[in-house]
Amino acid sequence: MAVKLVMGFLISLACVLVLMPPFIDFMKRISFNQTVSEYALDEYKEKAKTPIMGGVMFIVVPVVISLMMTENPLADLDLMIVLITYVGYGLIGFIDDFLIAVKHDNDGLLPRYKFLMQVILALIVFLLYRSSATLDVTLLFTKKKIDLGIFYILLILFMFSGASNAVNLTDGMDGLAAGCELFALIPYLLFAIRQGKTSIAVFVGCMLGALIGYLHFNLKPAKIFMGDTGSLALGAVLAALAMVMKEELSLIIIGGVFVIETLCVMIQIGSVKLRHKRVFPYTPIHYAFTVKGVPEEKVVRYFWVCAIICAVIGGFITL
Repeated sequence: MAVKLVMGFLISLACVLVLMPPFIDFMKRISFNQTVSEYALDEYKEKAKTPIMGGVMFIVVPVVISLMMTENPLADLDLMIVLITYVGYGLIGFIDDFLIAVKHDNDGLLPRYKFLMQVILALIVFLLYRSSATLDVTLLFTKKKIDLGIFYILLILFMFSGASNAVNLTDGMDGLAAGCELFALIPYLLFAIRQGKTSIAVFVGCMLGALIGYLHFNLKPAKIFMGDTGSLALGAVLAALAMVMKEELSLIIIGGVFVIETLCVMIQIGSVKLRHKRVFPYTPIHYAFTVKGVPEEKVVRYFWVCAIICAVIGGFITL
């Protein structure tokens, strides 16, 4: 496992580093650029014209490399579930990004259609998973198992749609979402190694290499953004990894940064609608720090530290 893991990591890293520059040039030539909302902070409006869909690189490369390194991948149900999730949610994001780029505004897929596609894909993944797995979950801290029965499907729908949209909300600063995802993946790599799931471990290793390669081009000043193509895929794959390794509830802790980002947006919207007052200066919450004068690079580093803490805690409580 160790040799395949290291090889997958290094090959994916090298592929992204080599392929990303021509990909960026191609996206510039066809004018598939970032479209900044009129409601964005002024300093972020300068990010317009930065190419999007960088997520294509860190989706395609790890998937192809991990398939090549796995013997008879079609017989490995856990791997196929993870890959279907990763590619499927990436496709949903790709459609959204494509429409935004073509129309040159932020009106991509209608939210209801995007959500419906996410739900349908989650149901398909659940049916595949249900054919070979139990419907119980392990409670955090107690190790007690509870059989959810048919209610397990509600948990899956919540995990997949929640995680994918949470990473999407977090993707607002150079290097923020990709860096937080990088740290969140490490506990799932360790889970895979501990459980002897070689193919899953190799895939996560490939993802880590590809994300590090992507970050080389995404750190401030970003040369490319992941778009919904990347953010929806990154969130959903965390949910899929947690599911196939029976560590469903660990996602709440390991993905803590994404959870906090989402909760803050929900609290803000609720407060504005009910009280006509804001709770936070700005949401998603990472922008609130910028409003208070904290430089973007520092905000990203602070959130990375929080992501590391969440990953460490989440990893330890599952031991």
